[in-house]
Amino acid sequence: MNTTDRPLETVMNTTDRPLETVMNTTDRPLETVMNTTDRVLEYDVVIMGAGYAGVCQARHLLLKIPNIRLAIVDPRPEKPSKPDHRPGESTLEAASAFLFSELGLHEYLLEHHPHKAGLNWHWAKDVDKTDSMNDYYHIWVNRQLAIPSFHLNRCKFDRDLLEMNKQMGAHFYNGRVVDVELTSGDEYNTVKVKLQDDYIELKAKHLVDAAGRKFIIGRKTDNLLLRPEELHFNIKPSAAWVLVKNVDRTIFDKGLYSTESLASRYYATNHWMGKGHWLWMIPTDTQTMELSVGLIHHQEIIPSELVNTKDKFYAFVKANHNILYQLLKSGEHVEFNYWPRIAHTSKKLFSPDNWYVIGDAASNFDALFSTGTTMSCVAIESVTEIIRAKLANEIDAQKKQETYNRFNITFARFFNMAVSSQEKQVGNASIMSWRLYSSYMIWFNTLVPMYVGKWHLNLRFSHLIVTFLENSISFLVDLYKQLTYLAERETNIGFMDQLRADQLLWGYHPDKSFDSFLENAKLEPGKLNVFAGIKAFCFYMVIWFILLQWKGFGLLGLLKPRNIFHIVRLLITWVIMSVAEILYKLELQGQPTNSIVAKTREEFKSYRYQSRLRDWVGTNEISTARNN
Repeated sequence: MNTTDRPLETVMNTTDRPLETVMNTTDRPLETVMNTTDRVLEYDVVIMGAGYAGVCQARHLLLKIPNIRLAIVDPRPEKPSKPDHRPGESTLEAASAFLFSELGLHEYLLEHHPHKAGLNWHWAKDVDKTDSMNDYYHIWVNRQLAIPSFHLNRCKFDRDLLEMNKQMGAHFYNGRVVDVELTSGDEYNTVKVKLQDDYIELKAKHLVDAAGRKFIIGRKTDNLLLRPEELHFNIKPSAAWVLVKNVDRTIFDKGLYSTESLASRYYATNHWMGKGHWLWMIPTDTQTMELSVGLIHHQEIIPSELVNTKDKFYAFVKANHNILYQLLKSGEHVEFNYWPRIAHTSKKLFSPDNWYVIGDAASNFDALFSTGTTMSCVAIESVTEIIRAKLANEIDAQKKQETYNRFNITFARFFNMAVSSQEKQVGNASIMSWRLYSSYMIWFNTLVPMYVGKWHLNLRFSHLIVTFLENSISFLVDLYKQLTYLAERETNIGFMDQLRADQLLWGYHPDKSFDSFLENAKLEPGKLNVFAGIKAFCFYMVIWFILLQWKGFGLLGLLKPRNIFHIVRLLITWVIMSVAEILYKLELQGQPTNSIVAKTREEFKSYRYQSRLRDWVGTNEISTARNN
């Protein structure tokens, strides 16, 4: 369906009147607004779910595809009278770049959501003494990171973006999806919706499931993998969380650390680590001093029945992280929630039959690295590009669907691997600090450049990065077995700090950039040299891995064939990426790093300074003033 061939008014005439005069599903019967028997409610895209993934997908489609006809369906009230159970959310660099550059929300975020000052990690020195911050070993953020991030007040964010989408022309139906009829190929899919007093049917060639754990398409198509043994890597985390307000942040930190850091500690995300568990601490509102604190625990170590109520949750925090408990008790309790099972994934994300699953409806594993928003932003851009290509009848539309589906599934599988096998490691400060260091390496050296440079949308590069991710998964499987072995033996291999530049060679630190993409605004697709980052990752990972083997297993451990295999494969990947970088530079030869900057420089060649002002009060008055 070409959105420029048939305007929406042929289906539902809303161009002459504000949307609220056409469709208010809560104030009057639907038949007084539209006659569903006389007119078919057709759209290009129907999005089920108005949470983070749904509203971001809607805004992205509205911005990237002019005149697209789009509907959003969600049962939750636009202005809820009570908390609606959304945990705190923190963005990473990729999600922040997506919200800034793709959705145009930088100023909105600055005005309405707390700035995130990075990610801090804490391990108790003695589990029987956790009364103050001095009782912990820490990895503190010591500076502002290059790409700013934010803590999201999810209720506010989701509602605000929904309103923005409505103002841009999206139609919102405050109702519950009761059924979907999926078709093959480019036939229309049907969404049956129950409103307050009526039922309606929405038809669209493209259907997006962003309805979270309702798993509308997942259950309809047997596309969902819910059981731990069905996941790529068996994990069984559970989650409990509370929301409190009016906390006294000085209990946690008084801001007096001038010789240690130039970043806020309280307004970072703080992770409290312990045996078989970790807790997040996310400030979501600077005015009401709201704080989201959640527990991720592994049931084989901490069974659900020990932490699955409010009282048990608080008792657990008090016993194991008393300083955090004191912070919580300084405020007012708002709500408690418990999920006995978090992890799930999907067999397929983008179907050739024009349905898509994104956000929590697609995959969720463990929030340790806040990767949910990252997986969502990559999926959202992929979905938009597939839909745009199909609506425009581009010849490579089907190839994009197949390539992006494979890439996003591999991307999810990698993040599944990244949080696996950690139940025996999270509480060990030595082992976990080494694991975190390696995770930061692959994140900053490869995944952030890949996203910022839009390489995930490049059909040629996508196959290369999929191979790289699959090799990385194979490497991590063996690495995490080794770390578990060391953790079980309580081996102290030292303490790594992923933001310091004095632990590997030549001042390396994981968040170091190997391309001047920020300084020279290489933000157009393909302009960021992702190959330089992957090369650096391979080289420094070899050094890091050799150091780990030496400290943990000695020379004999280092020389084991499997370890030699991983080192050789990393070096071969370095060579491949070196060749790819040469070809990439040849292809870009003569092109500007940023076309807008290049245009400005070209225009400036004709610049001449004009030593005059335009008349703003009248010539005579100016002359008189000058004479006086």
